[in-house]
Amino acid sequence: MQLKTKRRLKNTLKIIVALYLVGGVALWYLQETIFFHPKKIRAGEPFRYKGPHEEVNIPVDASSVLNFVKFFPADTASTKGIVLYFHGNRENINRYAAASVYFTKHGYEVWMPDYPGFGKTTGKFNEERLYDDAHAIYKLATKRFSADSMIIYGRSLGTGVATELASNQPCKRLILETPYYSLRELAGAHFPMYPVGFLVRYQFPLYEYLQTVMVPVTVFHGTKDAVIPYKHSSRLKPLMKKGDEFITIEKGGHNNLASYDLFQQKLDSLLR
Repeated sequence: MQLKTKRRLKNTLKIIVALYLVGGVALWYLQETIFFHPKKIRAGEPFRYKGPHEEVNIPVDASSVLNFVKFFPADTASTKGIVLYFHGNRENINRYAAASVYFTKHGYEVWMPDYPGFGKTTGKFNEERLYDDAHAIYKLATKRFSADSMIIYGRSLGTGVATELASNQPCKRLILETPYYSLRELAGAHFPMYPVGFLVRYQFPLYEYLQTVMVPVTVFHGTKDAVIPYKHSSRLKPLMKKGDEFITIEKGGHNNLASYDLFQQKLDSLLR
């Protein structure tokens, strides 16, 4: 009887170890599928947005292109500045285009790029490419706008991209909606049983970049965010300098902060 019990325990242990190893291998090889959820759009297909906008393509190399959309305020003659908006990890610009009105109603032009594999942007997706594309967008924007009229805005995944850009390029302000401490540490929270420092190739160390951002920073995060838990962004508080703001949205989730009066009131005050 004892021998049978030992065999069962041994077999159970083997199954657990095998499942653990399979999970680790899947995390290594499928992490792009796990963390990023792009949706492509055919090159000739129009974006689903009724407001005034213009689609732009920037050649990256011989075989890939960076696609972004410019959203315009109603009165383009009195445009007061530009918002470079880096969106989250799902689908494409269509999912986030409606957010442009938060800025265009205050007279800001909004430029929103897609990441490689998202929408109409082509090429290989990797962390450095996202940073490079952000700098390319910024460089193009400087041909029309001065640095003191540029706001850099990051949403979810895009908060790391936005913060890296703001840490290296002058601008008026950095605004972060639902940021993480680092993507690697966030992955560790979702997969605590695995050594993510070894398995996860993407770092996006927002906390490092934040420490060298010289312009005012405003962070928005909800206490009920199940995707990027509030405790992750709250770790950024000690790294924020005097004058920076951390706005807590009580009971706010990951995708609904814009429905809260506090969010809209504070954002409006920053854009006036």
